[in-house]
Amino acid sequence: MPRRADDPLGGLPTQARRGPAIRVRDLGLVEYEPTWQAMKAFTARRHADTDDEIWLLQHPPVYTQGLSCDSRPPADSRIPVVATDRGGQITYHGPGQVVAYALIDIKRRRRGPKWLVELLEQAVIELLAKHGIDAGRRPSAPGVYVAGRKIAALGLRVRKGAAYHGVSLNVDMDLAPFRVIDPCGYPGLEVTQVKDLVAGVPVAAAQQALADRILDLLSRDEG
Repeated sequence: MPRRADDPLGGLPTQARRGPAIRVRDLGLVEYEPTWQAMKAFTARRHADTDDEIWLLQHPPVYTQGLSCDSRPPADSRIPVVATDRGGQITYHGPGQVVAYALIDIKRRRRGPKWLVELLEQAVIELLAKHGIDAGRRPSAPGVYVAGRKIAALGLRVRKGAAYHGVSLNVDMDLAPFRVIDPCGYPGLEVTQVKDLVAGVPVAAAQQALADRILDLLSRDEG
């Protein structure tokens, strides 16, 4: 597929959902750093009429550090580490984790970053509730938790009123890389995943369900 001028990731499929204002892109398994650079490029060139986008994807194994990060994985770790411009501390991404990047013009919606954080958390909470999983938030600790264990991490960056980065939901992955870091800056914080709580939820189905919940919440906000 040829590269389009408006598509920094090289002609990936684009689908308009529930009106032209939001587009959903399924990027598959993609490296973290070029995807991050593409988010920044998209945000830098967007204008008042640019459609919002949701990017759905998985990453190969990678640790990412937020702007307030003060820790690193062990020096002998073979997993790459990327210092990013999102908020938050350190987390891990890997295959079997569903990532939804929300490239949303929050200024146009007359909203602030906290609104988008809570919307993404709510999307995960509603998705998990459909499978009988009781999940919730923690005060001053963005993300989604099940019985004290973190199942979804969240971090955003806002430039000139436009947000990027987003939420990652652990579905069916190797959780071992979390054990050698302080997930999201909390020593001893345990993580969990959908697979360990309920059987029979494919990663692809969880990805689609997360996109649907985000789109539904965004459309509800539009009233």
